[in-house]
Amino acid sequence: MNDQLRALTVQRKRAHSRLAATGAPVYAAFLDMERAAYADGALPKRHKELIAVGISVVLDCRSCMQWHIEQAAAAGAGPAEVLEAVEVGIEMGGGPATVSARFALEVMDEVFGARWPDDVKAGIAARRGVAKANAFDAAVMGAGQSEAGGEGAA
Repeated sequence: MNDQLRALTVQRKRAHSRLAATGAPVYAAFLDMERAAYADGALPKRHKELIAVGISVVLDCRSCMQWHIEQAAAAGAGPAEVLEAVEVGIEMGGGPATVSARFALEVMDEVFGARWPDDVKAGIAARRGVAKANAFDAAVMGAGQSEAGGEGAA
């Protein structure tokens, strides 16, 4: 783990320990809410963590990005899923979110290893190949339909 990520982890753990040790009811309630929010439900924990990754990018919360990328990975998310969540954050946050996304990429290097971009590129290329094949099949199938059997026929 690089020094910046290690420092964020230490700071987060220290702050958590200090707040928890106070017995502060608001912090205790926050922790209960956090457990409830990320528990499997209609959305599995993995999806909820991916949502949090995108929100973290928009908020430019480095500690949040680190935590939620790590939690998403622990819940079974792969680098392609995490990258798409980062991209949703970029879209929602506009230009300033691209700056936040740079940090998210550094965290992904630590969580998934330096070769994750190659795996993501291969997956994107494979999906594009399938999409092109499906579009071609649809065009060929559509060209062979008669007017009676065309779009909107019952």
